[in-house]
Formats: sequence, C-alpha cells, structure tokens
Amino acid sequence: MYNSLKENVNTLKTITSSSADFTVRELTLANGEDCAVITTEGMCDKETLAVTVINPLLSAKLPKLKGCALFEYIFNSVLSSGEIIRIKKYDEALKFSMSGFAVFAVDGCADMLAIGAQGFKFRSVSEPESELVQRGSREGFTEAMRINMTLVRRRMKNPDLVFETASVGSESKTDISLCYIKGVATKSSVDEVRRRIESCDIKVVFGAGYLVPYLEDSGKNEIFTGVGITERPDSLCGKLMEGRIGIIVDGTPSVLVIPHLFVENFQSVDDYSNRPYFASITRILKYIAYLSAIFFPGLYIAFVTFHPDYFPVYLMKKIIDSVEHTPLPVMLEVLLIDFLYEIMREAGLRLPKVLGHAVSIVGALVIGDCAIQAGIIGAPTLMAVAVSVISSYVIPDLYPQITVLRLSFIVTGGILGVWGIVMLSCVVMIYMASKSTLGVVFISPITPFSKLNMRDVFVRLGWKSLTRRNMNVQNLKGGSMYEK
Repeated sequence: MYNSLKENVNTLKTITSSSADFTVRELTLANGEDCAVITTEGMCDKETLAVTVINPLLSAKLPKLKGCALFEYIFNSVLSSGEIIRIKKYDEALKFSMSGFAVFAVDGCADMLAIGAQGFKFRSVSEPESELVQRGSREGFTEAMRINMTLVRRRMKNPDLVFETASVGSESKTDISLCYIKGVATKSSVDEVRRRIESCDIKVVFGAGYLVPYLEDSGKNEIFTGVGITERPDSLCGKLMEGRIGIIVDGTPSVLVIPHLFVENFQSVDDYSNRPYFASITRILKYIAYLSAIFFPGLYIAFVTFHPDYFPVYLMKKIIDSVEHTPLPVMLEVLLIDFLYEIMREAGLRLPKVLGHAVSIVGALVIGDCAIQAGIIGAPTLMAVAVSVISSYVIPDLYPQITVLRLSFIVTGGILGVWGIVMLSCVVMIYMASKSTLGVVFISPITPFSKLNMRDVFVRLGWKSLTRRNMNVQNLKGGSMYEK
C-alpha cells in the first residue's frame, strides 16, 4: 500500500468499482492530519463504530505527530476496541471490511488497522428443524460462524477446545472454522483435514455441502459419505469428545463432522436422554426400517415374478388377482409408484408448510386410491412401496442413499430375482467395508469388530457402562489415525 491516504482510498475504490455499499468516511483529526474510516454498509454496527472508532478519533487531543508516528500513537492510545489487527495489503483491507470490520487509515502511513465493529443482521438461535428432539436443548446453529463458535464454547469450557479460522473459495472467500479438542483428535488427522481444506480449488462456497467431496479420502461423489452434518451444538460437542473434527462454515447452519461412521445415522440425541431399554428398542426399529426401505420392494418383485410359490396360498391368490387385472408388469408398477411418491415428496418439501403437508397427504391418498380403482396398479404393490417409503423417513440422514439403493434393488430384483438381490447386497457390503475416512473404516466398529465400542451400536448400554471408558474413533481397530 502507498503512504498517501488519497492513493490508498482511490485504489480501494477502483478494486471495488466504487460499489454502492463501499463507504469511506474521511476525517480531519485535532492536530490537522487527515485520516479515513472504511466500512461496508450493513456489515458494521453503527453504534459500535461511533463509540469505539469515530468518537475517540474526533475527541482525542493528539500530539503534533505525522505519518507512521501518529498511526502508532492512535493504535496504542486512542482506539478503544477490543479487536484491532494491523494490515499491510489491499486484499486484507477488503476482506476485513467485508467481514464487518472498520478499516482505519492515516495519511503518511502505508499500514492500516482493522477494528472490530461487526453488527450485521443474522437469524436468531432457534431449534433446528432437521434434528428435533423430545428431551434436550432447543438451540441450533445459525448462519453466523462466530455465533456458532460461541454456542460450542458455551458447552465445552475446555481450554483444549481449539478453533482455527481460514477462508475457502477463490471468489467468495468464505470464512470457515476448524474445531477440535487438542489431545483427543490426533495431530495427523487435524493436519490432513487442514491440508485438504487448503488444497480446495473451488471458486465459491455457499454451503457446507460444497466442501464434502474435497474432504473425502477418494475425492469422489460416492453413495455413502464419511463426512457427517449436524445442526445441533450438543451433538457436535459429543462428537468432538470422540476425537472427531468439526468444520463450521460461515453462512450455513450445518456443521461438518469428520470422520463420520455409518452407525451414527441410527443414533439421536434422544437416545441418551431416555432409558437404555427404550433407546435400544428404538434403535433396533431404525435398523429394521432401514432394511425394509431398501429391500422390501425389490424382494416383493423378485418373489412375485420368480418365486410366487413361497407365498401362502391365500396371499398368493390375492397377489395373482391383482397382477392379472393390471396392464403393467410388477417391476414397472413398482417403479411408477416409487416415481409418484418421489414427486409428491418433492412437492410437499418445496411448497410452503401450510400447503406442503396437504399436497403430500391428499396426493398420496387420492392418486393411490384412484390408481387402484382404475386398475392401473395393484393394492399389494402399492402397499409394498408405501411401507418402503414410510420406513425411509425413519432415518432422514440416509434418505438419499436409501432412494438410490431401493431403485437399484427394484431393477435387480425384477431382472435377476432373489439371487440378483443377494449379489448386489454383497457388492454394497464390500463397498461399505472398504470405505474409510482419515483411516477410520466407515462401518466401524462392526468391522473391524470392536467389542468395547459395540456398547452403542445396535443397543445402548447405560451411562455407567458408556462412561467407564470413552470411545475415540481414532483408536478403532483397523481404523487408527490417518497415515499419509
């Protein structure tokens, strides 16, 4: 930067193309020297700016100093903000200005000061809609990164809890915060996550999902992901205590957690608030719902098409009657119904809440009943798909994966029968067993098997058993810390 205040201000205006929200307040100090306060409209709190920057500058009795000597005096003796950073480059000045800081410059000095005066509007802390609980906190992450960091710190008053800030996106320059507990998360894992973030060659980051492919071991968009997402501060704190690493992205209420295990999709905060026996029953139901959502339509097609003799006689007659009176093959019937369910789901999801529930429920009842009455589809086929779709809602975190796998098993069951479903199941299980993130196997602790860590997989033991020895994902057998 130049020593001339005028040249520095003109350069910044040229870089920003004199944007309407780029504001420059030029001041004349008590000793006659010129200075300027540069801000971005809407990002600073005007009251804070006046109290900590403008008023001290205008009311201070300054000695007869010029240039850098005056700059140092103001830095050390005039400004009252608790957050002041010295900057030496134009891109730093613009980044801090667009992040809510007030940038101070004085004539005759090439350095500037970024003064904390953030005051942009953000959504208040509220209950997350995707992770509802009956018992527990009603607080969820917001879009403001600093507020999210505060929500985590309130629950973890631990000096070993570390936040590291950085920016991603060559154009958006989105702020992110890497959070972990020193001594619990291994240094090699933290270094590897940091390296992957620094190597991101993406231009813009407007959501947490933008970073997921860059954090995966393979770097590809696979069916299952080893990077989890949570909207709850208490859930994130629990995962940090298990040696995981959180990534808070500014502008999104979802926090990334790495590594993420398959069994975590069946766990919820309510499991640890309820009695162990009830939490275990609920968790087993989730596993049954997961298997039903994937396999039920495919097995129904396979048995109806290739093995109808396996049905009881009375049920077989009902199914045969429904198949005979419909014009489409069973596989096409199931695909048609599944397609209609997905359309109604998207309609209910995208419409306003007042209309969304009515469209999804009424649409399912009316279309289903009319299709059966018209003889286009059979009632058993409709029930098989309905059970599968409803079961998939029990595990919302796995809904995209369930949808893809259900479609794959429908096609496989209709073409190859039960043996095709068995072979595809083996392929999926081999893929899941071979997938890892930061060296931690995706389906741990099922395989590699860990008796200690099975205390909280299919059933949940009591707190006395769980706290006897804390789980750390970095210590799972066969899934130790990442080695480059």
